[in-house]
Amino acid sequence: MGAASMLTLLLTHPLEFRTLLQYKIWHEPKRDITAPSEHPTSGWDRPSMRRCWQFLDQTSRSFAGVIKELNGDLARVVCLFYLILRGLDTLEDDMTLPDEKKQPLLRQFHKLAITPGWTFTESGPDEKDRQVLVEWTVVCDELLLLDSRLTRPAPTASRRYRDIILDITEKVETGMADFAHRAATTDKVYVETVDEYNLYCHYVAGLVGEGLTRLWSASGKEADWLGEQLELSNAMGTMLQKTNIIRDFREDADERRFFWPREIWGRDVYGKAAGGLPPFREMAEMHAPGREKQALWAQSGMIVDVLCYACDSLDYLRLLREQSVFAFCAIPQTMAMATLALCFMNYEMFQRNIKIRKAEAASLIMRSTNPRDVALIFRHYSRVIHARAVPEDPNFIKLSVACGKVRARPRPPSPVHSQTDLRPARRSSNGSSATTPPSCA
Repeated sequence: MGAASMLTLLLTHPLEFRTLLQYKIWHEPKRDITAPSEHPTSGWDRPSMRRCWQFLDQTSRSFAGVIKELNGDLARVVCLFYLILRGLDTLEDDMTLPDEKKQPLLRQFHKLAITPGWTFTESGPDEKDRQVLVEWTVVCDELLLLDSRLTRPAPTASRRYRDIILDITEKVETGMADFAHRAATTDKVYVETVDEYNLYCHYVAGLVGEGLTRLWSASGKEADWLGEQLELSNAMGTMLQKTNIIRDFREDADERRFFWPREIWGRDVYGKAAGGLPPFREMAEMHAPGREKQALWAQSGMIVDVLCYACDSLDYLRLLREQSVFAFCAIPQTMAMATLALCFMNYEMFQRNIKIRKAEAASLIMRSTNPRDVALIFRHYSRVIHARAVPEDPNFIKLSVACGKVRARPRPPSPVHSQTDLRPARRSSNGSSATTPPSCA
């Protein structure tokens, strides 16, 4: 923010000005990846990795800072993991590519990504991240450098950083290709069922949570068994994805991208509760005049669906013992809760893209340092959401139960989170990530 903006903020929102001033004075980056002492782990001394860091800054509005603060080689590894998923997402989002060309690219991307010399220059001119694919050789070079050796002195091949990244990429690309093919070859514009919605979010976000968790374990900074907590890692990623889908409603609708499942927004009960209106037939009707209350009931149903993941996210965070990993995981989750509170019963969300204020984001970054404080943040925003709920909302009881579960979670006894063994009893029994969400009933 410039001096004029800060002065305006001081006059109009003095408490927010104080928060931002505190953040600028006291919140210092934990590490400088450009420092010569960090070169062995950050790779900044290599031109190819330096270019990868530049791509991270250009393509990630929210994650670049927390990625750079990860300790040791995790920052470089997660940077490359992010870029390979960004390249895949760029291909999937490109509406200028015909399906017959897009399908082989998506389904073979885990192989193309480590093919020396491979680049892709045919992305549409409006694809903002197309340059990553144009200069893919720098990412490929760094992926090949990652490790053909084990990241820890153990005989388990699954602990290799590169193997984990490519395994998750292969799973994500399969789901993306399936959904892209369906959109290109059928008349279906909308996601129809909640199960379909859960599966999509699992592919594009839940699997990312699984991959990151396996990287934490492979690095030795977290317990080996953490990488097996597939339900919890899926919940972390899915909660973020579903929150973004709610917040970005208007932006996606303007671009004819619809992710809300009809099973939620098309319910008859919302129209009846809003004065006997017919159910929504098209999502564009939600931002039409006269349907405001009905749209808010549909939004309430979407937020109830997200809140079902909050308790699992808190459970996951309690298992972490490395501070930089904890901050990386906790900050997006607390911002997600703040975003849900901002959106709930706020019809502006249907009119424009809304975001939490910078001072609130800065406060969350400074406070998201341990499980106890994060649990208190979750509790605060669940209270904010519940305070705005009204009994005539058809989702009122489910929403009250979901918020009550968050508030009823026992708080960790102290800010110290260097546990010896807090392994949860519940695990996925079949070795694959669960896509069935926790129940709010």
